[in-house]
Amino acid sequence: QLVESGGGLVEPGGALRLSCAASGFTLDNYAIGGWRQAPGKGREEISCINYPDSGTKYADSVNGRFTISRDNSKNTVYLQMDSVLPEDTGVYSCGAVWRALACVHSSVHSWGQGTPVPVSS
Repeated sequence: QLVESGGGLVEPGGALRLSCAASGFTLDNYAIGGWRQAPGKGREEISCINYPDSGTKYADSVNGRFTISRDNSKNTVYLQMDSVLPEDTGVYSCGAVWRALACVHSSVHSWGQGTPVPVSS
């Protein structure tokens, strides 16, 4: 099971850190992806930290502003969101893919429940 936390209202230009914590399995055997669903739109992959070397990948829309990282000692992956924009508004979810170099939506083993991030002044 994945549990997300850290969402909430943030002003444009602000920062937020989302957490994705695992229980019942260890995240270091998984690639972990971050997906976002904006109001009225489909789910978009925005970041991925892969297995086994924790290489990272970002969507163009967040590259340079968001940073994904993992802390295996806490069995948690973090998404640091900086310089947020109104278009970053959405529900953010994390998903785990078993021993993968890429975060493929159809291969997700376990999903978090999602945490809303409204960006507004």
